[in-house]
Amino acid sequence: MLFAPKESGQGLVEYALILVLVAVVVIVVLALFGPAIGNIFSNIWEALTLQ
Repeated sequence: MLFAPKESGQGLVEYALILVLVAVVVIVVLALFGPAIGNIFSNIWEALTLQ
């Protein structure tokens, strides 16, 4: 095997692709549910400060 392909960077590229996929999923989830989550925390904060 004199001309074996070099695959040393393949693992790094795969981890980068997984990281990008996770980041895209997090951004989409926050864009969809962000206002609802903000309202929940706002309601909790108001309930705690009124007492």
